[in-house]
Order: sequence, then C-alpha cells, then structure tokens
Amino acid sequence: MSDLDDLVERDLASIRESGFTLLPNLLAPGLVAEMREILRPHLCREFLGRNNFEGHETERVYSLVAIDPLFADLVEHPRILAICDRLLEPNYLLTASQAIQIHPGETPQPFHTDDAFYRIPRPRHAVSVSTIWAIDDFTEENGATQIVPGSHEWDDPEILEQLKGIDFTTRPDGQPHLATGDPLDEKIRDRVRDVTMPSGSVIVFLGTLLHRGGENRSTRPRLALSNQYCEPWARPQENYFLSIPKDRARKMSERVQALLGYSVHPPFMGHARGIHPRRHLEAEES
Repeated sequence: MSDLDDLVERDLASIRESGFTLLPNLLAPGLVAEMREILRPHLCREFLGRNNFEGHETERVYSLVAIDPLFADLVEHPRILAICDRLLEPNYLLTASQAIQIHPGETPQPFHTDDAFYRIPRPRHAVSVSTIWAIDDFTEENGATQIVPGSHEWDDPEILEQLKGIDFTTRPDGQPHLATGDPLDEKIRDRVRDVTMPSGSVIVFLGTLLHRGGENRSTRPRLALSNQYCEPWARPQENYFLSIPKDRARKMSERVQALLGYSVHPPFMGHARGIHPRRHLEAEES
C-alpha cells in the first residue's frame, strides 16, 4: 500500500465516522499567495449575494476552475480525487467550483447540506463530496465554516428540522425560499464545531453533512475556495459548457475535461449527437 493509500484510508475513516476530514497545510504558502493575487482583480465587492443564503456581504467567483491553470490543478489534486474515487461512482463530475470571500459584518449562513436538492430519502449515501480550501486562516472570528459532526447520518425528519432556514424549492423569480434569522436551535447548539484551520488547509466533507458559513466578526475578509464533486448521474450545479469557453476547456487536462462533463457515463449518459463530447472539442480545434 502506498503512502497516499495510507493517508486516504485515514481520511475515509474520519469521513465515515464524522462526515468530514480536515487536511492541514496541504498547499504551500507560496502557492496560496499566488492564488490570492490571481483572484484579487475578481474580488472588488461588485457582485455580492442576493439573499442571506448567498450572503449580502459575501462575494463569489464562479467557474473558478477556468480562471487560471492553478485552479484547474487544484480540482484534480491527487489526495482529493483519491478520496472521491472511494466515495463516488467512476466518472463523477465537478458540480461547483468557486471562490468565496466573506466580508466583515456578514451574518451566519442558514445551516444546509450541499446535496439537499437531490430529493432522495435520508439516511443515504451522499450524492456529492465538498471541499473548502482556506486561502486565509479560518478563525472563530472571521467566518470559519461551521459543521455538525455526525449529521451526515441523520434521517429526513432530523435534517429537515435544521433546514428550516432554507427551502430548496424556488420562488417565481428563481431564488430559493429563505427564512430570516439564525436557524440554530438548542438541539445542535452544543454540537456545532468551528472549522478553524491555517491557510493552505482543506476540509473534505460529505454532501449530507450539515454546515454553514460562519459570521465574520473580524475587520478583514476571509477568502476560501470550494470545489464540489457529484455522482456521474446527478445534474451539476454549474453548467460549464456555457460558463467555460471551449478554447479554454481544450487547454485543460483530460481528467479536468471529464470532470466538467466532457465524458460519458456508461452506457451513454453525456453523449453529444451520439458522439463522445471530447471528440467535439478535438474536431473544432482542428
């Protein structure tokens, strides 16, 4: 068994027991600094959230994977993919890729699970696996992600009680129904854990785990990156065929292209006019 296999076995043991694993200092400080500089022009407080789920003092950069090759490399980080290989079916997809910057004054996000919109009864296997990478240190003051360890095993009545702050059905304007206020109640108040971690670390957790972005009570923004992966038969959150130009997708590795949907899940899910979608990329390039 390789060193990576040993690490992944420990990762999986933590995920199965608690719903998450924390991998400290996985990115070198120089790489983190480079990522921060690349994102600087994209984070100008121009596009803040539209509701208290997105966060009125939170900005996001979507389709992060296409912003720079560094972020495409991050999507196929060997340790992360090795974990996903064990938790998801072959040919799994990238469902979301974004940078998230929480500004001072941001309120707590409603608790939620990342695969709640896949309406399959709980308890069940997670349909997705999420990662949150700390570009800035995560502290209790600056909006560190908060999780409820063990909630990945809760059934529907238990989890729905905690999801009272968000209903993933939508209003006529396409936005989710949202309640106001802090949905945290006495049942989980003492079970919530702040994911404090140094810059360069990552938390990997199941899409069935209850979590939220924390309140930023500090005087500085908190920046993170989040890549999420889903089963090959599930609809991804982001439509990369529209958000990423084909000439940019061609420059990515075949592994990343497959994660974006330029792949086929047997027997023929994902084909384009009966042809493997990557062949369309190759044909247009020539």
